[in-house]
Amino acid sequence: MTGALALALALVATACSLTATDDVAAVVTEAPPLPPAPRVPDGPVAAEVAEDLDEIFGSIQSGVDPVAVERVGESGDARVAWLMADLLRFFIRDATGNAAEAAFRNLTGTDPDPDRFWLVANDYLIAWDLPEPPGYVGWKRQLFEAVEPGWEPFFADPDSEIDWRLITWGGVLIDDRPRADDGSRCPRGCIPALDDPQVTDAAGGDWYPDDAIVFGVALGGEARAYPKNIMEVHEMVNDTIGGRRLGIPYCTLCGSAQAFYTDEAADGQEIELRTSGLLSRSNKVMFDLNTFSVFDTFIGRARSGPLREQEVQLAQASVVTSTWGEWKAEHPDTTIVAEDGGIGRTYAADPLQGRDDDGPIFPVGDVDPRLPVQEQVLGAEAPDGTAVAFPVAAARAALDSGEEVSLAGVRLVADGSGVRAELVDGGEVGGHQAFWFAWSQFRPDTVLWMSPVTTAG
Repeated sequence: MTGALALALALVATACSLTATDDVAAVVTEAPPLPPAPRVPDGPVAAEVAEDLDEIFGSIQSGVDPVAVERVGESGDARVAWLMADLLRFFIRDATGNAAEAAFRNLTGTDPDPDRFWLVANDYLIAWDLPEPPGYVGWKRQLFEAVEPGWEPFFADPDSEIDWRLITWGGVLIDDRPRADDGSRCPRGCIPALDDPQVTDAAGGDWYPDDAIVFGVALGGEARAYPKNIMEVHEMVNDTIGGRRLGIPYCTLCGSAQAFYTDEAADGQEIELRTSGLLSRSNKVMFDLNTFSVFDTFIGRARSGPLREQEVQLAQASVVTSTWGEWKAEHPDTTIVAEDGGIGRTYAADPLQGRDDDGPIFPVGDVDPRLPVQEQVLGAEAPDGTAVAFPVAAARAALDSGEEVSLAGVRLVADGSGVRAELVDGGEVGGHQAFWFAWSQFRPDTVLWMSPVTTAG
């Protein structure tokens, strides 16, 4: 194994989900103007370029020849810039990485900031929606499976709906452990799901500060609170509330906790959601442990594997982001996950230590300019399929002033210190909070509610 690839794997042991590589961690809150997209050819890549790519990606384990990377950079086929960006995620400041940076510059006619090269390069490619070269997935597959063989099933579906251009490594490996109620740590460095966590009543949750954040779910006459600090460590819970089985992912990078019904979706096949260690536009890529089918985490649709073949679309329950004090005041019979998660683990009060406070630290491409990148919105889908989003602070202020907050048949109601979406007729609708960049990039057709005060101004 090459030194650079070994370094990338070593990052797993120290980084997990809580930090990033130097290139990723350098954050800029305002994106510079987007340069023009390069012109791209049609048809297959030239035979000599394909030979070089075969050599490069076939030698990941034994050592990449930087000269072959340089030749690819001189090919004039900008589509292969995607593969140079893929190399840069793992080969950091060595001969291969330097050659890939030079190749990217040659292929695209751009000069990304050297301190943030990989991040900016991917943002350019995503924003341009640059076509990938024919054969792209096969070359990318060799690179990613060299890092984590457990990702092999994700590449194996020839009819997959995954846009592999958008997939990158999140810094951790796959959580493919057999189901374990103990939430044991992953020996190789994954983000371990917490299955059926032990809970206490509200009084037993006095260990958690009243002003700290919980993600609340109320279903079937039962309410439960998931402390943010525990969710930042596990990022996935499989649980039963109100007689319904739920998969509850929390994407720390997107500020988004969701709750998917997993008990009626797949022809009787049990679904158990896990974290893959991969990202798509800074959103965690989740999968089903039983079939290794990949899901679009924001939409809840299976994109690969047997569940894609069954056209599985997971319905969502509402999730409320609230302070613990106000959630338990609103739901006095609530339960809360036990302080140790029921697994004897100690959780820091602030595991991420502000990691995501200054903007996205992974590639997202272009961002809808209607709101600031990390404005918190509550998003939902209206009965007619319209995606709607409500800026949370403005919506809650309007509700507190006695105003109606509704759009396209969806209205918000106050719940704890947060807001919950429901249909205007009182029916259930799955809604959750997220950073604006995350919600808008997965639902670019979103209709945005604006408060009357803002509109009038």
